[in-house]
Amino acid sequence: MANFWKIVDRVIDQADIILMVVDARMVDKTRNIEIERKVMAAGKTLITVINKADLVDIEELKELKTKLAPCVFVSARKFYGITILRHLILEKSKGEAVIVGVVGYPNTGKSSVINALKGRSSAGVSPISGFTKGKQNIKVDNKILVIDTPGVLAEDDVNSSSESALRASSTKVDDPEMVVFDLIKKFKLEIMIFYDIEGSFSDEEELLEAIANKLNRKRSGGIPDTETTAKIILQDWQKGRIQI
Repeated sequence: MANFWKIVDRVIDQADIILMVVDARMVDKTRNIEIERKVMAAGKTLITVINKADLVDIEELKELKTKLAPCVFVSARKFYGITILRHLILEKSKGEAVIVGVVGYPNTGKSSVINALKGRSSAGVSPISGFTKGKQNIKVDNKILVIDTPGVLAEDDVNSSSESALRASSTKVDDPEMVVFDLIKKFKLEIMIFYDIEGSFSDEEELLEAIANKLNRKRSGGIPDTETTAKIILQDWQKGRIQI
């Protein structure tokens, strides 16, 4: 953890522009306020890159254009908004060669954004939290050099496995069912649509059992296997399959 922050501090010092990559499905929860403060204190330009925009209704997030300006909606896997992001970087650098640091929570898609900017695979991409272990220098083109960083967790997130799982920043969860209950509270309709579930449910547990039955995940005696089902739902969420 301490080593991560040393790397991030060094990147902020070396870079001219910092890209903060966040998940469009949970923008506020995947912003890292501590990093934002460090960037502002250093007098560097911060651009918020709202990735996975293909998984949300952008119209509902339009107010973020002002709140987080400058910011760009992108979908790294569909190359949506990447040209706009490149132009914004060059606009902020006044067309001069620029060093761009890329930061954010694990699995928000930092490496995918870099690969999309470059147009081919350069930075390693993996759904496993912490895949990027240290900073990497990647030449996007003759004017843009990118420094990728490992995903960084704010200090008050270390002991929150539920928040980390919802952010897709951790695959290790002590109680997956409780995490999925939180997810259902926020995105009940979207989850029902994804798993093709109809009807009304008195609480989150009843819906989880219905999904378990739908997926044919059962324990001996025909009891719904809600723990295994919760892990499946978390995996679908973390891999960006559930749209909101």
